[in-house]
Amino acid sequence: PPHPQGRKGREGRARPAVYQSVKMSTSPVDVVVVGCGCPKRGMGWYHLVQMLDMDIANVVAVVEPWYLGPGGEAPGAAEFMEMKAELEPKGVAFHASIGDLTPVAPGGKLAVLIAGRTADNPRFFRECVDKGATHIYLEKPGAPSVAELEEMRDLARERNVGVFLGYNKNVTKYVTEAREFEAKTPGASTTFIHNNAYKEEELGECFERNNEGMLKNMAVHELALLVTYYGVAADTIESIVADKEYSRMLTLGDYTDFASIGFTITTKAGKSVTVKANRTGGSYSEAIVSVDGAEVFKTMTPDEELEKTVAVKQAANPEMMPYFYLQHDDYITLKERCCKHIIDGAAGAPEGIATIDIAIETLKVAEMLTPELQKQLA
Repeated sequence: PPHPQGRKGREGRARPAVYQSVKMSTSPVDVVVVGCGCPKRGMGWYHLVQMLDMDIANVVAVVEPWYLGPGGEAPGAAEFMEMKAELEPKGVAFHASIGDLTPVAPGGKLAVLIAGRTADNPRFFRECVDKGATHIYLEKPGAPSVAELEEMRDLARERNVGVFLGYNKNVTKYVTEAREFEAKTPGASTTFIHNNAYKEEELGECFERNNEGMLKNMAVHELALLVTYYGVAADTIESIVADKEYSRMLTLGDYTDFASIGFTITTKAGKSVTVKANRTGGSYSEAIVSVDGAEVFKTMTPDEELEKTVAVKQAANPEMMPYFYLQHDDYITLKERCCKHIIDGAAGAPEGIATIDIAIETLKVAEMLTPELQKQLA
């Protein structure tokens, strides 16, 4: 049956790029994107572009409160309106608020991808559930606090809504290869290293924009890996040891945060795992497997092949955020697995996809680590 937002034919669809995607014989999932943001800059926009090109997803609407509200004259608004003018004739509806969406018909399915600011997620989540969303994909970390995420989980359970988190490192090749090597190597432990390419003079703005803090923002991907695969939880941690040489804690303006942070967690089961995150370290991530302190295996992203691909794409589109290209395949994998899971009517969560319970435990670990590491580095 036609979706109340209006299903469009695939043939009239704008193809922003040639992407590999799963070919489905069944009907695609109807999807709404909430929090599109600025074209070529916003994560919501990138999700939208990818899904417009996925046969498994049918984008029926975009909700953009900023550009269709108070940000109508803001930087990026002209580009957003241009995209809106292109997509509306193809059947994608544009709304300033979730309240403007048509409620989902009884028995219908609607997936909503929420990619706005973390602080807005709890409100957007409740509004989407009230509109009848059957599945919600949240950008990490899901909400600013454990308490808010727990409220969202309880609401989802009450209304039988499936919730997935966009922790892309859970499905990344370099992580998978390192985990597989560690599993077959006696006495091995892994260090996950995550770098961003901020310049020193950009850290003040970075701290302000990501004021939930390093461990709930950049390094939260690694914490999700620890929770998903290494048995780490707030009540299983035996010890936390900061790497004082690697770490830098700064106060810039009104915000105190880590410019870089390194630490080793050992669980009560005796498992040790190390995380290092550096805001100014570059544009790559690594996983290093060691035995007795000596490196025995290393994987990284981008590898040589991906680096070449990214360089070509970046040269063709220099205004695009570099990490879009770096993580392009992972983002598609996450969304395809979620969409297929919804189409199949499967229970639980797709393979490698973080649930809201994992997101809650990840934030609990972040909230436990932050004061402890601050204390050790003071």
